[in-house]
Amino acid sequence: MQITRPLSLLAALFLVAGCVTINVYFPAAAAEEAADRIIDQVYGGSDSGEPVKEKPQAQPAEPQSRNDGAQPLVVQMLEWLVPVAEAAPNFDIQTPAIQSITRSMEARHARLVPYYRSGAVGMTRDGLITIRDLGAIPLRERGRVKQLVAEENRDRKALYREIARANGRPEWEKDIRATFARRWVDRAPAGWWYQDAGGAWKRK
Repeated sequence: MQITRPLSLLAALFLVAGCVTINVYFPAAAAEEAADRIIDQVYGGSDSGEPVKEKPQAQPAEPQSRNDGAQPLVVQMLEWLVPVAEAAPNFDIQTPAIQSITRSMEARHARLVPYYRSGAVGMTRDGLITIRDLGAIPLRERGRVKQLVAEENRDRKALYREIARANGRPEWEKDIRATFARRWVDRAPAGWWYQDAGGAWKRK
């Protein structure tokens, strides 16, 4: 019968629709903007190496009709059955845990600044900090600096983990850390030391 073919086609379309998987990709641009906001808060106005730049908002695209007549009927039916999914989640950094960690780092930053400036402490390629030149630290201050570095790294690790958790994507932690690693350096003042991608020390 002639009705059999349309019914078979419709059944196939429903089967395809049921098998569609929506992939949520890491929102790199949103993560970078979030990192900049946190880093600017930690660094403070006097120590920020790069001013915050407002990014122009993209203009919304003109809506297009699904039934514009340019697509085959099968494609139009499939689009109707499978709505277009924009996997661009809101990148949340406003949880109490994230704010608490950020405030802790902000309060510690002023005590680390002299050691960033002298080159005693540098920024590592994995989003942490380390003692780069122990000889640049007076003997009586070394214990305190080691403690500051350990506390800062503890907070940074917790920050990356908490941002991933807050956004419901624990698997994003590695990407979040990599984003922060770049932005810590980009927004640092000139003269601070950092590791490049190969692990070599450079002065900004």
